[in-house]
Amino acid sequence: MTDPGARRRIVLLGSTGSIGTQALDVVRAHPERFEVVALAAGRDVPTIADQAREFGVRHLALADPDAARELRAAVPDAGVRDGADAASELAALDADVVLNGITGARGLGPTLAALGVGTPVALANKESLIVGGDLVVAAADRAGGRERMLIPVDSEHSALAQCLRGGRRNEVARLVLTASGGPFRGRDRGSLRDVGPVDALEHPTWSMGPVITINSATLLNKGLELIEAHELFDIGWDRLDVVVHPQSIVHSMVEFVDGSTIAQLSPPDMRLPIQLALGWPDRLEGAFAAMDWSRPQELTFEPVDRDTFRALGLAEEAGRRRGTYPAVLNAANEEAVAAFLAGRLGFLDIAELVGDVLADHASSDPVAPNELQDVLDADAWARTRAHELLDVRSP
Repeated sequence: MTDPGARRRIVLLGSTGSIGTQALDVVRAHPERFEVVALAAGRDVPTIADQAREFGVRHLALADPDAARELRAAVPDAGVRDGADAASELAALDADVVLNGITGARGLGPTLAALGVGTPVALANKESLIVGGDLVVAAADRAGGRERMLIPVDSEHSALAQCLRGGRRNEVARLVLTASGGPFRGRDRGSLRDVGPVDALEHPTWSMGPVITINSATLLNKGLELIEAHELFDIGWDRLDVVVHPQSIVHSMVEFVDGSTIAQLSPPDMRLPIQLALGWPDRLEGAFAAMDWSRPQELTFEPVDRDTFRALGLAEEAGRRRGTYPAVLNAANEEAVAAFLAGRLGFLDIAELVGDVLADHASSDPVAPNELQDVLDADAWARTRAHELLDVRSP
């Protein structure tokens, strides 16, 4: 943005979801700092129509063409794109930042589209870096470097970015991501054999969508975040770690070579990292939530039970192998989670299915991705293979 006094123009992708609606809370709190120029969603016409009217947005997109026709009638003075590429078209508009809050691998295209025109991406869509890490990092480097072009929104990576300000890069010993432990913290494998979706969706701290909530229950989500941290901060796998912190107050930590550790603490409210990402590198006045240090409280930390929560190790393995392995991991997991939510797969079988698909991928002589289609092909293969294995497992 050339004029530091001008409002920052935002393209908001996934506007009707949890990240999107909280991002608009931030815009409401700082109308002098931010202007929403485009909104994209899946098919929630009433919500995006209300958002467009409130913020005066004239560029809209819905993935569902039928819903888009309804939106055109609801907001006749706006231009409405539709289809699989609609969000990518908005991401390439003239803007100061694209906040990508789309869920899943379909967020990769818009991330690449934004970077392709030199627009920084506030990245809540972790799958962009997991599925297409090599492609996204290369695009960010061409556009000005990953530190400037990829701004973390996930609370853990936002915390790491803040803590890394406390020292030089060559002074960093390791990055430590915190995990709440999910609804099954302290349980062993035997006690998890018969748990169902209702149990797994009861996250103790955060209110999130069903896929990410199940991923938090299996700890696969923390594995995805390790891959994201590796790509965002260019830190080797031997210097990445996870610790269970059930209070979700310490969002992540950076340990330095002299033994000092800097941690970022705040109440579990996503509007804080969203606000920081939209204003990055500046902090804005006005806290949505802050720590109450007058109240007695405790912060505890525990090692991860890797035997019970095997999905974490699968993610680490895929991240170390790079190439198309993370894309296969993500796609197989999305299909496994969908099968679990539909009652076709047991909770412990989620990781088993993902592991089987990864093993089959290893035996298929995978190649490193050179373009987006390579990633999409790996994603499609993994979903097909997951369904084939599900059919074998079904009675």
